[in-house]
Amino acid sequence: MPAALTRAEKARRTRQRMLDAAARLFTEKGWTATTVQDIARAAEVGVQTVYFTFGTKRKLLKELLDTTVAGDLDPVATLDRPWAREILDEPSPATQLALQAAGARRILERSAPVLDVVRAATADPEIAALWRTNVDQRHAVQLRFAQALAAKGALRHGHDSESAADIALAVLGPESYGLLVTTRGWSPARWEEWAADSLSRQLLA
Repeated sequence: MPAALTRAEKARRTRQRMLDAAARLFTEKGWTATTVQDIARAAEVGVQTVYFTFGTKRKLLKELLDTTVAGDLDPVATLDRPWAREILDEPSPATQLALQAAGARRILERSAPVLDVVRAATADPEIAALWRTNVDQRHAVQLRFAQALAAKGALRHGHDSESAADIALAVLGPESYGLLVTTRGWSPARWEEWAADSLSRQLLA
């Protein structure tokens, strides 16, 4: 017989079930049309369990965004994750940019639908602030990567770390992924190849 689940594991699984239900409903019905009652029903929990766990629907959306970007519930910063450390430690500039594109693809494959929900709901001031914070966080990560390129003497003339980070933010963002993959039907692999090539052509000396 398997050992009984601990209270902490039960709570973790319930939390994940609510996040999964919210992700499905937000992407299918939209932010406004989805209620906390809908999420509770889909997750097979009481409404008060949702409120007790997350506080508000907006806070639930924030945690959903954070966890889909990260890929787990662990409170580890992006730049401290193994894939980001691999990028920073990579000696070849071209390989670094290929790794950045691959990392962005993995994140966007799981988070693009949620990012679309957030972006579509920015008429709500708190959601707008959440979107701006996400953009700022993505830029901060790309800036650190660009600084690593600059330290290798790899940036083409006319670029500094800030402008390189701006370009990477645009190329590797959910906007380009959504347009090419979701709207135009590109495969994620094709988008990754295009993104790596675009970054190399724009940024490398």
